[in-house]
Amino acid sequence: QVQLVESGGGLVQAGGSLRLSCTASGSIFSTMGWYRQAPGKQRDLVAGITRGGNTNYADSVKGRFTISRDNAKNTVCLQMNSLKPEDTAVYYCNAVTLLRSAGYWGQGTQVTVSS
Repeated sequence: QVQLVESGGGLVQAGGSLRLSCTASGSIFSTMGWYRQAPGKQRDLVAGITRGGNTNYADSVKGRFTISRDNAKNTVCLQMNSLKPEDTAVYYCNAVTLLRSAGYWGQGTQVTVSS
């Protein structure tokens, strides 16, 4: 059974940094990534990374956020620097299984950036 467990959210002042981590279990994963959802808005991709290490980022976070993964440990991390109030959202880890391309979500972790 696939499980994704996130950690690392919290409250930070604008300009600060946070690091989110997600540990996945129960399968081998191809693409892993982070999405976020602010109140009243849809869930959007923040950053994704393939098993081979190719990355993509939302334009709004390019140059500020860095995604990384450890295939041996099935973990994906999101280093968030120069945080802005508009980064405030619930951040969700996502992982797609290699064999069946099934997508799974973590429980979400709150990131709040105060101005």
